[in-house]
Amino acid sequence: MRAWKWFAGGVIAAGLAWGCASTKGKDQATQGDVRTPRSSADAQLASAKSVPASQRLMGNIEPVALFDGPMPTGVAASRQGRIFVNYPKWGDDVDYTVAEIKNGRSIPFPSAEINQYQKGLEADTLVSVQSVVVDPSDRLWIVDTGSIKFGPAMENGPKLVGVDLKTNRVIKTIHFPPDVALKTSYLNDVRFDLRRGTGGMAFITDSAQKGPNGIIVVDLDTGRSWRRLHDHPSTKAERIAPMVEGEPLKMRPPVRPEQPMTMGSDGIAISPDGKTLFYTPLIAHHLYSVSVDALADESKDDSAVAATVQDLGDRGFASDGLGEDAQGRVYLTDYENNAIRRRGTDGSYEIIAQDPRMIWPDTIALGHDGYLYFTANQLNRQAQFHRGRDLRQRPFVLFRTRVDGMPLEAP
Repeated sequence: MRAWKWFAGGVIAAGLAWGCASTKGKDQATQGDVRTPRSSADAQLASAKSVPASQRLMGNIEPVALFDGPMPTGVAASRQGRIFVNYPKWGDDVDYTVAEIKNGRSIPFPSAEINQYQKGLEADTLVSVQSVVVDPSDRLWIVDTGSIKFGPAMENGPKLVGVDLKTNRVIKTIHFPPDVALKTSYLNDVRFDLRRGTGGMAFITDSAQKGPNGIIVVDLDTGRSWRRLHDHPSTKAERIAPMVEGEPLKMRPPVRPEQPMTMGSDGIAISPDGKTLFYTPLIAHHLYSVSVDALADESKDDSAVAATVQDLGDRGFASDGLGEDAQGRVYLTDYENNAIRRRGTDGSYEIIAQDPRMIWPDTIALGHDGYLYFTANQLNRQAQFHRGRDLRQRPFVLFRTRVDGMPLEAP
């Protein structure tokens, strides 16, 4: 199951951008039009339309960037304070799928060329990126789903791409064989333990809507990868309909009957000692953990890995992205309650921030500047949840809130 490429000096350039010519009107913002909040007008952000009376305003959130184009999902913060985001191709007009937020602009990263996908160049260009994560060695890793609009994963499309932030060059591209990244797979988020093996290991959630869920383990040195917890109950969506803005979250096509959301293992976090991996399905109230030693041991079968899974209980809310700090605490988005919470080492939860403007907090990134960065992208207002009506109100927002945690450091 070995599939990887090493790029010593960059990437292979592609041809045309994905899709047809732009259909933006003259009055529409381009993807690069990311605003830095500077005026009172910028403070007029969308708020949740249904907020329980019991929900309190907590914490101090600051808008960092406002997005008038496609919706972002992932965010990453480097040691030097650089901020990166990604835009998956779910239906918005996406010219490039990974960007650096720089001087009030969204700049294709690591280059415009690698972001210019076209059919036949899936192996060497970015198809549709779901997450960007900075590892403890301050390298940016890009999780490419290889899937457009949640369609089947393309051959050579699903991949993990590493970028050296000192040179802004791609240093490694790891492709996944078809028995690891399945046709139904949707690669979601990633965490790292750089103490394992020669070059460290990565752990990626597969949150497939239609198909087996699980966790993909990657040897960053050899590029070898394998699936674990394949379709294990802890990786599957629960039989619940999370309440978001006062209504149950369900797929509502224009004509067909509504259907439950079934996306599985999504948010992921790792303990400072690299021994425990935390994860949760997107549609779930339970948080789980599994032994990283078991995941990393390729000689163990899936039943042996599953024996190390722990159900950490019903937390009473559903999460998208997770995060972690050097103190061993886990950060969790709470998209049902417009909040971000933190789980202490004793298993207790506290609210870090809660605000009606936090409509679907998606992904978390802990910076070295003492701030927790997170995207709020109104995911639940997309057309597939509302009989074909897109209820999102731009701008989407990158927020930050001050915390007392620090990111994991390199071993």
